[in-house]
Amino acid sequence: MSATPQKNRAARRVLAAVAGLATLGALAAAAPAAAGTPGRGDGHGHGHPKPRTVDVQLLSFNDLHGNLEPPAGSSGNVNEIQADGTVKPVAAGGVEYLASSLRTARQGNPYSITAAAGDMVGASPLLSGLFHDEPTIEALNKIDLDVSAVGNHEFDEGSAELTRLQKGGCHPTAGCFEKGKKFKGADFPYLAANATYEKSGKPVLKPYTVWKKNGVKVGFIGVTLEGTPNIVTAEGVKGLKFHDEIETVNKYAKELDRQGVKSIVALIHEGGAPASDSYNYDCDSPGPGDGISGPVVDIAKGITPKVDALVTGHTHQAYACTVPDPDGNDRMVTSASSFGKVYTDTTLTYDLRTNDIVRTKVKSANHVVSRNQAKAQDMTDLIARWNKTAAPIAGAPQGFISADINGRGSTAPEKPLGNVIADAQLAGLSPADKGGAQVAFMNPGGIRSDLVYKASGLEGDGVVTYGEAFTVQPFTNMMNVVDLTGAQLITALQQQVSGSNEASNKILQVSKGFTYTLDMTKTGAARIVTDSVKLNGAALDPAKTYRVAMNEFLGGGGDGFAALGQGTNKLVAASDLDLFNAYLAANSTATAPLAPPATDRITIIK
Repeated sequence: MSATPQKNRAARRVLAAVAGLATLGALAAAAPAAAGTPGRGDGHGHGHPKPRTVDVQLLSFNDLHGNLEPPAGSSGNVNEIQADGTVKPVAAGGVEYLASSLRTARQGNPYSITAAAGDMVGASPLLSGLFHDEPTIEALNKIDLDVSAVGNHEFDEGSAELTRLQKGGCHPTAGCFEKGKKFKGADFPYLAANATYEKSGKPVLKPYTVWKKNGVKVGFIGVTLEGTPNIVTAEGVKGLKFHDEIETVNKYAKELDRQGVKSIVALIHEGGAPASDSYNYDCDSPGPGDGISGPVVDIAKGITPKVDALVTGHTHQAYACTVPDPDGNDRMVTSASSFGKVYTDTTLTYDLRTNDIVRTKVKSANHVVSRNQAKAQDMTDLIARWNKTAAPIAGAPQGFISADINGRGSTAPEKPLGNVIADAQLAGLSPADKGGAQVAFMNPGGIRSDLVYKASGLEGDGVVTYGEAFTVQPFTNMMNVVDLTGAQLITALQQQVSGSNEASNKILQVSKGFTYTLDMTKTGAARIVTDSVKLNGAALDPAKTYRVAMNEFLGGGGDGFAALGQGTNKLVAASDLDLFNAYLAANSTATAPLAPPATDRITIIK
């Protein structure tokens, strides 16, 4: 679902401990076919009549979020519809397998382009996040990514850091991570058509690019969601403006068309929700309730027919649907789940006389990135190299659990790991000298993974390492404790299911002692049963002031929680990651591990 980005301070804080730990070899030279230059494979043989059309293969994915290693636990599964109609979870993802899948798919396709729809980096596990996502950019270079749109997470550390990821150079404060080696930046263009500087009005990065081979030209326009400022800390989008997706794409599609580029693909970091969460669901099946809903539908209906296909993301869903364009003609709209678990293979039939895509012949399907195939050796080597540098920090034990504690992998409104995180924040900030918090709230999008019982390395089953804790809370937000009235807290609860969150609810995770009822038979703010809201068994008093703990993103009104941004008497406390690790250390031992908590704080009426 909607990711909730914040700044990654942990990397800055712990990198000093990494410096000098290892001197690694030179970065492997990456040599993809850059956008705008000849692609892979050979052209047609000599002596044959020139065909009227050629098939252009478009491979695409989205929302990788720096997941170089296979995502752990339920976060690493995708649902697959079986021949008998049943649904089975399949383990998927990891760049070793994504690289193999893409390289296999390209075989026999002389015109092949690989594109992404944003959030390649940000909210990343420690292996990438510790090094400001340089390992992920290096992996994408090796995978031969041709082009990507920016997503909201590309702005986690601000526009200057995004520009560095594109152009290269060592980090301004952390420096170079490999002795004597300078970060080369992305070989592929990041496109940011609707993200502009406030002062100049110019796009932060290129708005579009054109892929060319043997006279075939395909234009790509890249945009992130217009609402990026609502889900990124103010510092991350400082000095920037984000514009309407439809207006921006239409503007640059017209410009490309004037240049003679008639085949155009929009890469849009905004998405929708298909009727099924299985990656191989037939999105165009005519059954009642089938199809797709969400912001991308209105966007697709408004984008000019000059655009031939839409590659989307952000919602972490998998779909390959047709949505009518403004002329009423079907147009393909795709998305490929998240974390490298799925890729989309789209066939664009290119008419060599008109230089346009034959829209009626466009075919698209999602494919699982299976872990049953051979690993790409260059990716295995890349992971091992960076793991060696990260190991002294990543492997440090923080606590113990008795079973999986699901967070990202839980589809329930109240998540076991959400309860643990909220409890950790309350425990750390309830002392009078730490803020005097009475309740803590955690945004669900900030929970990036599960805590998995099975060992990820040599630490042993049930051991939670620093790297695993970092993967759960990679943003390292500073915590805030503020004064809010009971009325403001009621309003915040209502904002979970109304306003910008009505179409896709964002249910806050709450600390122990805070309870209420959510009536899903109603709509909007009415879903919150106001007289059910209690703190430690006592009804919340609208006129009373409460001390409330939350991360700085929520404290700034992020994710549509304007009421939480109205807090006063603010105390800035330790980071969320520090509190999480301290809670694990204080509440678990090898002989008495932390068990998954009950999920009985939010009563759901269906």
